[in-house]
Amino acid sequence: MLIQQKLRGTGVALITPFTKDNAIDFNALGKVIDAMINGGVEYLVSLGTTGETPVLSNPEKVDILNYTYEKVANRVPIVVGIGGNDTADLIHDLHHFPLDKAAAILSASPYYNKPSQEGIFQHYKMVAAESPKPILLYNVPGRTGRNMLANTTLRLANEVEQIIGIKEASGDMGQCMQILRDKPAHFLVVSGDDALALPQLACGMEGVISVAANAFPQTFGDMVRHCLSQNFTAAKQLNDQLMEAYDLMFVENNPAGVKAFMVEQGLIENYLRMPNVPLSKAIHEKIQQYLAH
Repeated sequence: MLIQQKLRGTGVALITPFTKDNAIDFNALGKVIDAMINGGVEYLVSLGTTGETPVLSNPEKVDILNYTYEKVANRVPIVVGIGGNDTADLIHDLHHFPLDKAAAILSASPYYNKPSQEGIFQHYKMVAAESPKPILLYNVPGRTGRNMLANTTLRLANEVEQIIGIKEASGDMGQCMQILRDKPAHFLVVSGDDALALPQLACGMEGVISVAANAFPQTFGDMVRHCLSQNFTAAKQLNDQLMEAYDLMFVENNPAGVKAFMVEQGLIENYLRMPNVPLSKAIHEKIQQYLAH
């Protein structure tokens, strides 16, 4: 089976649980991983933004990866997030992180230094040439400060064999439609916007890398599977149930929002690493009210 086929459906952008002492809570991570797989998600994404990677050291990232591989035990594919705004440093990580058991690399476009479209293209071309695994592009201009335009994505899709797809989180439906219309047949396009996933799947995207699925793996995964089966009436019924949850998750901060849901579900303790902090009491109480319905 092609890797693109394995990455259809729902991938969960895993959170990183912490203890009161600010250490990684591996026991809780194990519970989360089992809950995701038992909930029926198609694959896991380790070390994404939702995993608070900006505040993890490289040794911690390696420990998380090794633990995740062992815990998952080949039950589902694992995509590993490795991005950055220093191309040479990113390539160093690709050569030194344990990636033998990874299905693919998810790599966000460079942030803060705001390269041109040509700079983004050359960055990914160089990264792909050095990567031991296929690359999923990740366009998230709300975090990077620079939108990767559709023409840049399509150029990479057509010219760089090791680049197999994109997580599109621009929120620009016109841009997404252009990519879906003009992409080569093999190129996988998945949503990076939980709240827009249903219409994007209806337009031809083949899955979602989801934050919300951390808290609702079964419901969100079923919504995606209904979409991929062209059963949009059933998909909309499930999505309608989740719309308020999407708002509550992202109103202040991700991952503080989804972590609050998981605290209430008994999966983790409510700890984040600075500069992220737990949700305000007012929003947390709204989450409790939502879950009580």
